[in-house]
Formats: sequence, C-alpha cells, structure tokens
Amino acid sequence: MKKRRYRLFMALMCQMLALFLAPLAAKAAPAHIAAELVAGPAAAPGGESTIAIHMTPAQGWHGYWSNPGDAGLGMQLDWTLPDGAKAGSPRYPVPQTLVVSGLMNHVFESDYAVLVPFTVPADAVPGSRVPVRLHAEWLACTEQICVPERADLAVEVPVAAKAETGADPRFAEWLHRLPAPLDAAATFSLDERTVRLAIPLPAATPLDDPHVFIGEDKLADYAGNQQFAWKGDMLIVTLPRTKLDPRGADVLTGVLRLNPAGDGIAFTARAGTVPTGGTPLAADAAAPELPSLPLLLLAALAGGLLLNVMPCVFPILSLKALSLARAGESESHARIEGLAYAAGVITACLGLGALLLALRAGGEQVGWAFQLQEPLVVVSLLLLASVITANLVGLFEFTVPGFVSGGSPSSFTRGAFATGLLAAFVATPCTGPFMASAMGAALLLPVLPAMTLFAALGLGIALPFLAVAFVPALRKRLPRPGGWMVTFRHWMALPMGLTALALAWLTWKAGGTVFVLGALVGLIAILAVLLAAGRAQRRGKAARPFAVLALAAAAIVLAVLPRPAPPEERIESLLAAKPFSEKALADARAAGKPVFVWMTADWCLTCKVNEQVAIEREETRAAFEKAGVVVLWGDWTRRDPEITRYLTAQGAAGVPLYVWYANGGKAEQLPQVLTPALLAEKAKG
Repeated sequence: MKKRRYRLFMALMCQMLALFLAPLAAKAAPAHIAAELVAGPAAAPGGESTIAIHMTPAQGWHGYWSNPGDAGLGMQLDWTLPDGAKAGSPRYPVPQTLVVSGLMNHVFESDYAVLVPFTVPADAVPGSRVPVRLHAEWLACTEQICVPERADLAVEVPVAAKAETGADPRFAEWLHRLPAPLDAAATFSLDERTVRLAIPLPAATPLDDPHVFIGEDKLADYAGNQQFAWKGDMLIVTLPRTKLDPRGADVLTGVLRLNPAGDGIAFTARAGTVPTGGTPLAADAAAPELPSLPLLLLAALAGGLLLNVMPCVFPILSLKALSLARAGESESHARIEGLAYAAGVITACLGLGALLLALRAGGEQVGWAFQLQEPLVVVSLLLLASVITANLVGLFEFTVPGFVSGGSPSSFTRGAFATGLLAAFVATPCTGPFMASAMGAALLLPVLPAMTLFAALGLGIALPFLAVAFVPALRKRLPRPGGWMVTFRHWMALPMGLTALALAWLTWKAGGTVFVLGALVGLIAILAVLLAAGRAQRRGKAARPFAVLALAAAAIVLAVLPRPAPPEERIESLLAAKPFSEKALADARAAGKPVFVWMTADWCLTCKVNEQVAIEREETRAAFEKAGVVVLWGDWTRRDPEITRYLTAQGAAGVPLYVWYANGGKAEQLPQVLTPALLAEKAKG
C-alpha cells in the first residue's frame, strides 16, 4: 500500500509539473495528439448544435478521459464565445483501460472526438456563422513519458432559419461511440471499503468483460477488482474504495463499458439502497470455480512429486544422489537426514509462499517463480551453480552441504536441510501438471489454506527421499558407498555446469550484455579465490580465510553490478506474434478473430519444449494463417503486472499458460504440455 501511495504521489507531482511546463512544452515540440474543432449541423437562432473536438493521437500515444484515473490529466477547455452563445458539458466516448506500473489509466489510444453541445445566440441572423474560439490543453503520453500540449482552435457554426441535419459525415461515427444515456435512476451506497452500485438494466443485456468508469475523482480504487452480479433486472456492481477521499459523495456519474468493443451506458446514481446478494456474472470459461481444499492439497502434493522428474530440477537431484547412496550406512541416520531434507524443502516452499502472499497483499503484481524475475537473484544462482560445479570437479574441497561422506551427524543434518532449501528454491519455478491449479488457487485463497498448499507442494518434492529414508527395502537397493562416489561426484559436475551455462544465458536475457559481462567478470574473480583456496588445501593449510574472501567478493559483485537493461519486446516467431496487452486482446476478440494467447518465460524449460514441439512449427503457422488467428505473446521473464494480472484471472500461478479464444468466443485454457498437432487442429476448428 505504501508503494502504491508513493506511485500515486509521484503521478500527481508529474501532473503538477506538466501544468507548470505546459506553455514551454507546447512551443518546444509538435503535438503528439493533433486537435481540430469541427462544427456540427446548422442550428436556428437560440437553438442547439454540436461542436466536436477531434483528437488524433500519434502511434503509441494516448489521451485521457475526463477522469484520467490514477495518473494522467483530463483535457482543460477555455471557450471564447460571442454574447448569447453557450458551450455545454463535454461528452466523451467510452474510454479504454491501461495499467502502467500498477496505475490504472482511462485513456484513448486511437482517434476520438469529444462532443460539446453548443447553443446559438438568440439574435443570430440566419445565413450567418457564429465564430467560436477554444484554447485547449491536454496531456499526451506513452507508457514511458508524458508531454503537456495545447492548441488554439477556431470554427464557425452555421445559422439557419431552422435546424438542419446535414453535417460532417464523421459526426455519425462520433455519436455512435458515445455511451448511451441510462433512462432509469441508478443508486449507490458507500462504506469504508466499497462503492456499491445498483444499475437498472435488463438481465438479457450481454456483458463481456464489463468495466465501470467513475466520473468522481479519488472515490474508487481504479485498479481494484470490480465485481458484477445480476439480481433480476438490476446489475449490482461492487468497487473497492480508495482511502484518499473519505468524504464520499451525494451523486455519482460514470460509464458502464459493456464489452471490449467500446459499447457503453452513461449513468447518474444517487445515494440510496443497493440490494445485496445476486447471481455473480458468469466467470470466463478459463477461470473455473476453485476445487475443494482436499483436492487442491492432493494436486499440490502430486505437482511437487512430479517436479522431481522435471528437467529443471535434475541437476540438484543428481547431487542429492550422493547422500542417498550414503543413507544405507545407518537406519536412524537415514531417517534423520530424510526428515532434515524434507524440513528444508518445506521451509523453502513456505518462505517463498509467504513472501509471495505478502507482496500481493501490498499491491505488487507477482506470481509463482517471481524470484527468477529478479536479475540479481538469477546472478546469485549463477554464482552458486558455478561454485558448486568447481567444487564437484575438484577445484577446491569445501563441503557442499549433504553431498559428501564423513563428518558428524549434526553436520549431516545441517547439510541435508541446506540441500532441501537449495532444491526447493531451484525446483519451484517449474510449473508442472497438477501444480498449476493448486498454485493458482493459493493466490486466491485466504492465508492459512494457501500456506497449507505451499507446505503440501514441499512435501511432494521431498516425498521420494522420505520414502528412501523410511523404507529399508528401498535403501538396500542403493549401491554401497565406496570409491566410485568420487568419480560419480566428478561426473555430477557436468549437469551442474550445464545449469550454470543456462543461468549465464538467462542472466544475459534478463539484464543485457553489459550486465552479464559484469557478472562473469565477478565470477572469474570468485573462482580465482577458490582456486587459491584449493592450492592452500593441498599444501595442508586452512581454507577458511579464502572462504570469507570469496563470500565478500560475491557480495561486492552483487553490489556493483550495472543496472539491468530494460526488457525488450523481442518476438522471433514463425507465427507473426504480437506483444500481449489487455487492449490487444480486447481488440482481437472484438474483431471476431480466433486468438491464441501464449505466455512464456526464458527460464521456463517446459515453455521452451512446447515452443519447439508444438508452437514453432510450419504446420501450426500454415493453419494459423489460413484461419486468421491472432497470436498474442507475453514474456514473463521479467516482472510484468499486466501479464501477472491476466495469469491470475485465468486461475494460473505461473507459466506456461496457453489460452485459445474461438471466433470472438470465450476462453479455453489449453494443456500445459502441448502435443504437436494440437494448435493446428484448434485453428482448423
């Protein structure tokens, strides 16, 4: 909440700065949103016409609705009119939603027209024209920058003996875009947490992704979750309340957007009684009701168990095989070590889960595997994997926790616990079968059942090692400890080294060339210290000072690394994919085209396998081109609030996620493991 308030404060400061700099900025650069004043049909003396303020944003720029939302600035109008003329309240088309850094904006990203009722002076002479002058100021923005702009506009409104219907042909389209006025009274009620609306509307009215835009500023939390329910011919809307304006209101105005195409209804609501209950608006097919908690616990347990055979977890399991071979030495020792390992795994899952829930409660848009979306965490894993590889190959003889024989029972216990922590931290970013539904539910459930699901996931990961620890028949099948373990340890440097190479590649993808070069230079320095430690060990000297030096070097590397480069929209696909956004999805669905939403991340091995096996195929490309499929690609390698919000809406905790929309229809969530012909068959219908 504090971070959100800080963002809102900075947005307000930007608005004030924009107003202060408006005169300078307007002269410094050409307008990014072109404006023109267009006269409507001729009106009789004393009659009413319409004036349009037509705004045309350049590619990538947007303007704002009358209430801009969490950030932005509405248009400011200063009219110069002859005596007897009057300009009424502006009427805006239905806006679009745009979320940037967690802030909700009410915007227009393509050309739009603000229509203003205009009253002709009663003494105007038929056949003459009434001069109208307007000084307009507005804010033109992209998702990165905003520029204050202004223009002095002029037009002449024709006067006729009686009202005429002829006008600029664009007026018909502009009028069509306006929200239709609601012909019945709406009511609203306020409490400390919510704004509730009762909007009279026939229950047969089709609603597809509805959204309510409140005209009054600082009353509703614009980015909060909006809930809709039918009670007879009454639409009940519940909006989260902001804490910025505790005064409330007597009258609310707003617009109900009916669908992504931009159809809407303008309403005025007065304080009154809002019915309770009602039937919730049918959820999207991709977001089914949550299963019961016992079924979710079984899914989490099975998902954790299957993680043990996922490719991303194999290097850690290979290392653990050394301690499994040693577990046959003592039954009590094996059980204690198995319990310690399980405790480490479950502790890591609970810690990651608690941090995830805390961040989401604070307003952050994060999901499962959020730790790998932080470049510094990826660098830390790169350093760790490289150091373990060097240890396994024999560069130095520091004990890798739980991977070597010898030592006291307490050291084994600590080592097994540390191994469990490491295994879970590396394993949990993977999202396998069963696990997706359980982790998606954990983000929606209360804290206690959610944490129970995280614990069940950890238990599933640890289950094979607990079985070996507590079932003597399984331990007897393990090879006896011996000299082969040294050779095996050296061979295990291979998968760990491949993991380090993969993490180096991911570091490059996450932070850019300069970032990964800085990390590699630091890694070379750390390995040089460890090489010196190994030489000292072989001469019988203590290696502890070198260990301290290596840890200090790692801390310095993480502290002085250059800032990661901003993420790039890099789409290299046979399918002519476009970057995912809520607007792009809404536009594609409104056009009645089939849509394939493809959510991936560079650290997701399942995603990469699917892309090679089923997505990046000539058969898929040909079928998609023939069917006119729109492909929207979302890269979740780095944190993206808009993608996280979409994942949560689909009941998914992470990637991969594949969603298919038939021609303008509802969403269908596809399996996480795609077969080669699945997408082509979907396109063929």
